[in-house]
Amino acid sequence: MTSSEVRPDGQKSTLATWRTRIIAAVVVIAVVVVAYFILAAFIPRWWAQRIAELVNGSFSKGIGWGLVYGLLCTALPLFLMLFAAMIWKRRAGKFIAGAAALLAVILAIPNLMTLSIVLGNNNAAHAGQRILDVDAPAFRGASLVGAIAAAVIFLASVSLIYGRRWRRKHPGKQSVPPEPSPPAAAPQTPTVTQDT
Repeated sequence: MTSSEVRPDGQKSTLATWRTRIIAAVVVIAVVVVAYFILAAFIPRWWAQRIAELVNGSFSKGIGWGLVYGLLCTALPLFLMLFAAMIWKRRAGKFIAGAAALLAVILAIPNLMTLSIVLGNNNAAHAGQRILDVDAPAFRGASLVGAIAAAVIFLASVSLIYGRRWRRKHPGKQSVPPEPSPPAAAPQTPTVTQDT
């Protein structure tokens, strides 16, 4: 570091700080890109082989395991993210919410790997599709059905939770008992006086 990069008070100049940040960002981006290409060539084929070993060519096992993975690996991450959103503003909530979000991402990895096979267009994804077609029939479709069912369950739960909160904060006219109406006055008959 040259003397022009150090201010009189001994701190680094803004230019030097930003230069260091930019270099660090470029290195991180390069590592992420390299890791992506390595994992994109490896993960779809590897995951398809693991599922094929689990299902072993059986339609019923393919449907069963697909529903289990689709349902659990969608519902659990969604509910963990809801929990993280609900606890965010509480004391120590940011730490717990961050841990819940990290756990949600980890639990969603099986569905993300299946999605990389279904939506991928590289050679590894095509190889994974062929492996699943032969050795794990009905897994992809059942996984999709399980994910949709989990999303429906999640949306129903959210509507119940937030609907109850809203009714608690905004009590409507339904909770107030109706006031009894006053009894109707009896019609008055004119009094007749006799003159003598």
